[in-house]
Amino acid sequence: MVKEEKQYAIIAGSGLQELAAESAEQKVTTEFGDPSSPIRVLLYGDRSVLFLGRHGDDFLIPPHKINYRANVKALQQLGVDCIIGMNTVGVITADAHPGEIALPDQLTDYTHDREHSIYDGTNAIVNVEFTEPFSGTLRKALLAAAAIAKVDVRDGGVYAVTQGPRLETAAEVDRLERDGADFVGMTLMPEASLAMELGMQYASLSLIVNYAAGRSENAIHAEVDASTMAAKSKAVAVLAALFDADA
Repeated sequence: MVKEEKQYAIIAGSGLQELAAESAEQKVTTEFGDPSSPIRVLLYGDRSVLFLGRHGDDFLIPPHKINYRANVKALQQLGVDCIIGMNTVGVITADAHPGEIALPDQLTDYTHDREHSIYDGTNAIVNVEFTEPFSGTLRKALLAAAAIAKVDVRDGGVYAVTQGPRLETAAEVDRLERDGADFVGMTLMPEASLAMELGMQYASLSLIVNYAAGRSENAIHAEVDASTMAAKSKAVAVLAALFDADA
């Protein structure tokens, strides 16, 4: 389905490291340090797609300690044009459910004390426009791939990015809903804005793995494993359609 000769990369987190477990890898370093993990190569037919595990190979790096700058910069150094961020989220609004996937079109950033920019006093500042935080072109391609794969996807919505690693209180989720949020997760920022600063397209393929705090009678972790498996299988089908080498 992908017709342009662009280099794509996937940055993934919880429950998704096995996508690249047996893949060839290359180590990269950047001016911001080393990325969370070696960069691995996934093959879709004749197409190679780079893969980076944002929490590290041993899944020891919490959301607020990820070196987002090194992760995104490493992919840029390898010639990446488009990044698909795979993020696990909780759903706040009632029209989406665990086990589904979503393509948010907006975000609100509640994080703090993260290195949010490549502009740290060593190069000329560029104030990138962030009105639309996700690439419309990449979102359309993912939606088209979902249609080919016959996977239902929630098109649009606001992703609230919280600091983590703890989950939110019910009162905090109530506030997020008042702020207009549909989903809540911990890893989207500053990944998305750094990609924009470095001139790469970015979109979030969000895996809905639980109802947010106060939105279900069940304990949050009671639903996560089964919902992650269901959402992951749908996301993998969408990626396979997107990278169909015969298109």
